[in-house]
Amino acid sequence: MENEHGMVHLEDVSVVYGNGIHALSRANVYIEKGEFVFAVGPTGSGKSTLLKLLYRDVHPTEGRVFVSGEEITSLPAGQVPFLRRRMGVVFQDYALLPQKTVWENIAFALRVLGASHREIRKKIGVVLDLVGLAHRVDAFPEHLSGGEQQRVSIARALVNNPPLLLADEPTGNLDPETSWDIVQLLSRVNIKGTTVIVASHDKYIVDRMKRRVLALEGGRIVRDDRRGGYHDEA
Repeated sequence: MENEHGMVHLEDVSVVYGNGIHALSRANVYIEKGEFVFAVGPTGSGKSTLLKLLYRDVHPTEGRVFVSGEEITSLPAGQVPFLRRRMGVVFQDYALLPQKTVWENIAFALRVLGASHREIRKKIGVVLDLVGLAHRVDAFPEHLSGGEQQRVSIARALVNNPPLLLADEPTGNLDPETSWDIVQLLSRVNIKGTTVIVASHDKYIVDRMKRRVLALEGGRIVRDDRRGGYHDEA
């Protein structure tokens, strides 16, 4: 029964914001552990809302939401931090602390969890090697390129080895070549076993990757292709 709901399961989920906007309408999504999924669609289609449901930044108006087999639909506020510790989240704007170095930005996420100094040193070394930034540990965000900042953001999201990684437009501020490098990094993370869900409007990357695609339009999931592109070719 533990795997009944996979990694992510939305059952007839609708989200209506206070201003009356229907961000999602009766969405049904099932994502297995270890999948790599793109959520695509124009601005306002519901991509970000889909991710926000999973880390409980948004509450469903109707329906049920499961993460790792656990229903989080009515999760008490006090339990939300524990939910978020089991996932990594990457944002378009990197969300790094400007006054802290690369090492300090990642260490901050571990200190919040109560990790020891020895554990912090070990884990940061592993994730910085993974993202190719071991040589930039003492750099501040302002001295990093956009691609490097996003790599730090990914390292921070992965430092606690979460089973689920959510990335909301992770290449939105990057040039095409750097964007491809970042998505290849996310692919390597996925190969190691992490479930990866990426909200994106980058047609080139989605078409080139040929992974599972959930296409959203006006809050509705209008297409689910196992090896799809940005647009339906049918």
